[in-house]
Amino acid sequence: MQKPLLKNRRTQVMLVLVAVVFPAVLIAFTLGGGHNYALMSFVMVVLAMVPFLMLYEMKKPQAREWIPLAVMAAIAAVGRAAFAFLPHFKPVSAIIIITAMVFGPEAGFLTGAIAALASNLFFGQGPWTPWQMFAWGLIGFIAGLLSRRGLLKKKWQLLVFGMFTGYLYGWILNIWSGAGFLYDLNWGSYLSLCVTSFIPDTIHGVSTVIFLWLLSDSWGAKLRRVKTKFGILAN
Repeated sequence: MQKPLLKNRRTQVMLVLVAVVFPAVLIAFTLGGGHNYALMSFVMVVLAMVPFLMLYEMKKPQAREWIPLAVMAAIAAVGRAAFAFLPHFKPVSAIIIITAMVFGPEAGFLTGAIAALASNLFFGQGPWTPWQMFAWGLIGFIAGLLSRRGLLKKKWQLLVFGMFTGYLYGWILNIWSGAGFLYDLNWGSYLSLCVTSFIPDTIHGVSTVIFLWLLSDSWGAKLRRVKTKFGILAN
């Protein structure tokens, strides 16, 4: 039986990482010049795996616990590359949200982080990579929490959230843009960045809505069958 939302130890650990640790290290990394982005990306993946390692305190790890997340992250990365000819129109957020709804917030964050890292093998790694990992990871984490509370059961709720994630992703990347390129980052300059990114963020949100509409029912059902059959991430 699923534990209550924040009485789950793994969720508590992940919440601390998402709310405190990741933002702190990302800001320190960016203000420090953002040169060691490969190391920072590696550190983020390792930290994101911590809640999953807690699963294995009382049992032997099994490869099947990780395969669905790796597959979904790979599909998200390939999907981003496949739609590269349409700027800002991508299925990544939708795939991460669907994964998080089935496997939980911790799985959502890890899938989002790995999808960003893997897709940048096509698009190029750089100081933006850790920020993209955090942005897509956060989208997965929030989706998992909302789903656990039953707030994404209705299709309209899911689609509204999907639209919102387009802006959330843009707002987070705007922090990196402002901290990395502006000499004086303040609320005014940050809001200017958000206004500038409004159209790209809207396109991102619309694409997420479209892919959620098309994929959420069928892919969600298949993933739930896999989860039930093999008992994946059931504890």
